Amino acid sequence: MQCGLSPIVGFRFSLHPMTNDFISVIKGALRETDTSNVWMHTDDVSTVIRGKQVHVFNVAKSITLHAAKTGVHIALSGTFSAGCPGDTAGDVYLDKGDEVANKDTTKQYVSSQFALYPMNNPNYMDVIYREVERAKERGVFNESMHYASGIHGDIHDVFAFYEETFTHARSEEYKHLVMTVSMSINSPSHGGILNA
Repeated sequence: MQCGLSPIVGFRFSLHPMTNDFISVIKGALRETDTSNVWMHTDDVSTVIRGKQVHVFNVAKSITLHAAKTGVHIALSGTFSAGCPGDTAGDVYLDKGDEVANKDTTKQYVSSQFALYPMNNPNYMDVIYREVERAKERGVFNESMHYASGIHGDIHDVFAFYEETFTHARSEEYKHLVMTVSMSINSPSHGGILNA
């Protein structure tokens, strides 16, 4: 098997609502999200969604937003991946059109951090620096830090940046890309910024 041959994008994540009623928050977010355009599996540790990039990011944002709309402090940690040799190019979900299923426009402030790992790309630092500059241009850059970069703003702007960065960080020659994302939503330290 070779890296980069499959067009499938995947996102494995864990959602952590800071409440004793965490099960209903997680199940509610999954139930409220239309996942018909992706392959999804949840186990006792995490959930994975796979399919076309546009639908993976759309479902990831929707699940996160529906969990956040409960008002509970939410933490999310996950990994986006593309070009993994373990994925199968013939996946039926690649036949889906590009029209997204989830269109909730509710505003929601998100504080997050991300790290890019362009696999086997000797110019990986150039890729990372370029995408940090893109974050600054998009107005979602928060701060530099060890082992990650801070990204914040409205959830729609943050996810749009992440999807755009994921697209541009892959090249024709180096298609295997991993991107880790951590998010904090409805934290008491945010003070209700941007929520509507």
